[in-house]
Amino acid sequence: MNNNGAAFIKEEPWRILRIMGEFVESFETLSHVNKPAVTVFGSARTKSSDPYYKKTVSLARELARHNLPVITGGGPGIMEAANKGAAQAGGKSIGLNIKLPHEQKGNAYANVPVNFHYFFSRKVCFVKYSVAFIFMPGGFGTLDELYEVLTLVQTERIPQFPLILFGKKHWSGLLHWMQTQMSEQNKFISPGDLKLLTVTDDVQEVVTVIRDYLERVGPPKSLPMAFS
Repeated sequence: MNNNGAAFIKEEPWRILRIMGEFVESFETLSHVNKPAVTVFGSARTKSSDPYYKKTVSLARELARHNLPVITGGGPGIMEAANKGAAQAGGKSIGLNIKLPHEQKGNAYANVPVNFHYFFSRKVCFVKYSVAFIFMPGGFGTLDELYEVLTLVQTERIPQFPLILFGKKHWSGLLHWMQTQMSEQNKFISPGDLKLLTVTDDVQEVVTVIRDYLERVGPPKSLPMAFS
């Protein structure tokens, strides 16, 4: 057996068990929530004085008042704001925290904390337990999460959950590029794909869109197709 084969036998089975353990622990914890949740994405670098931080607190507070648990990445910035608003309203405030070398550490407002080592298992939990997704202004991580969830909806691997871009000014440039370059010029996406996104600056509109969706389709009776 060469060195590569010996390394596989020594290291990879333990890595697989660690991944399995991460799924088992997170699924067990989140299974007790027992309600459709809403995930809020956004920058970890947003300061508490930022208008979007304050809007996120208000938005999460309203979601919790309508008995909707709030899920975030569990860290600072927008994630902290969403957990804070949900906790202040007495709601389930879920933080799926991942340990990073620099900016990420758990915030104090998540009353259902879950810790992750792997990004991919964390992403599974965002989608598995949510019926709507809100994307506040953010950086590479927020864009990654937006495109991942949007692709799952576009390819019908999960239902057509509400996908809400909050902050018209922030998202306008990206949407213009998607419309002109991806849709009209190169036909990389279908004409109706951008209609999967709702763009707003209004907290109440977000709540209305999500509540209307739940009233129309009802709470999920089983796992999304991506996990079945």
